[in-house]
Amino acid sequence: MEDKYTSQLSPTIDFWAGMYLLVIAVLSVLGNAAVLVSSARRPTLLKAPELLTVNLAVTDIGMALSMYPLSIASAFNHAWIGGDTSCLYYGLMGMIFSITSIMTLAVMGMVRYLVTGNPPKTGNKFQRRTISIVISGIWLYAGLWASFPLLGWGSYGPEPFGLACSVDWIGYQQSLNHSTFIMTLSVLCTFIPCLTILFTYFGIAWKLHRAYQSIQNNDFHYGNIEKKITLMAVMIGSGFIVAWSPYVAVSFWSMFHSQEQDHLTPVVTLLPCLFAKSSTVYNPFIYYIFRRSCRHEYHWFQRLIYCCSHRGKPPAQGTQKEGVVYEGSDCRSFGEKNDEPYVGLMGAVVAGTQSGSDMISSG
Repeated sequence: MEDKYTSQLSPTIDFWAGMYLLVIAVLSVLGNAAVLVSSARRPTLLKAPELLTVNLAVTDIGMALSMYPLSIASAFNHAWIGGDTSCLYYGLMGMIFSITSIMTLAVMGMVRYLVTGNPPKTGNKFQRRTISIVISGIWLYAGLWASFPLLGWGSYGPEPFGLACSVDWIGYQQSLNHSTFIMTLSVLCTFIPCLTILFTYFGIAWKLHRAYQSIQNNDFHYGNIEKKITLMAVMIGSGFIVAWSPYVAVSFWSMFHSQEQDHLTPVVTLLPCLFAKSSTVYNPFIYYIFRRSCRHEYHWFQRLIYCCSHRGKPPAQGTQKEGVVYEGSDCRSFGEKNDEPYVGLMGAVVAGTQSGSDMISSG
C-alpha cells in the first residue's frame, strides 16, 4: 500500500470516523428515500419546482450509496481501499454529486425568489418541461466538470488524512494546469452558486417583509408565520453552504500553503470533511418538520397574499363565490372556499383548497 493511501490518523480515530460515516449514511439513505417514495406515490401531482426537491434527494442519496461505503470500509481498514482506481472513482462521484447539489440549490433559490408573493395568473409560473430541461442541464454541467480531470485538466488525489479522495488541491501551486482548473472550478461551481443562494434568500426575506409591511395595520397574527417561512428558506439554502464552508476553507488553505502542510494535523483536515458529509442528511428532515408544523400557516399565508393582491378589486357581478368576503382595501376577511389557483411560496402553483403540505414539498 502506498504511503499516500495509508491513514494518517490513529486506529481509534479511524474507527469513530467510520462509525460517524455509517450513521450519516443510514440517515441519509432513509431520509432521502422517504422523500423519493413520497414523490413517487403522487407523480402526477408533483408541481414543476418540486422536481428540484426530488433532484436534490437523488444527489444526496446517490452520494451516500456510491461514496460513503468506500470511506467507511477504508476507515475500518485504517487505509484507503482500492488504490488509484477507487480514488479516481471516489473523486469523480464526489465532483458530480457536489456540483449537482449546489447548482440545484441555486436554481431552487432563483425559482423561489421569482414566485414568492406573486399574485396568481400574473405571477411567474414554471412548467414541468422547463424544470426538467434545467435539471438535465445541471447534470450535464456537473458531468462536464467531473470529466475534466480525466481529460488532463486538473486531477484527483487523496485527502491529507488518507481516507478520502477529491480534487488535488495541493497541486494548485505545482503547475499552471492545476491552478487554472481549481480557480475556474472554484469560481463557476462554488462562489457564483453560493452568492446566488445567499442573494435569492435575502430577496425572499425582503419580499415577505414588504408584503407584511403593506398589511401591518390589519389584525393578522403574521409574525410567527413570517419567521417560519424565512427560517425554512434560510435553513435549506444556507445549510449546504454552512456544511461545506469549513472544507472549502481548509482546501483553499492547502492551495496557497502547499509547502506548509505539516502545520495542519490530519485531524484538522478530517473534521471539515466529516462535517461536509452531513449535508446529505438534514434536507429531508427539514422538509418533513416544516411540512408537518407549517402546512396550515402556509395555506393561510398564501390565501392572505391572494386577498391582498386583489384588495380593492371585487369580482365582476355574478362571479362572487360562496364563502368569499371582499372588504375592499381592508383585507381583513378572505374566503374559506376559494378554489382559485395561486403561486406557492416555495415554488409550487397550488389550488385554493389544497393543503399547505404540497407547498412545502417544493422546498
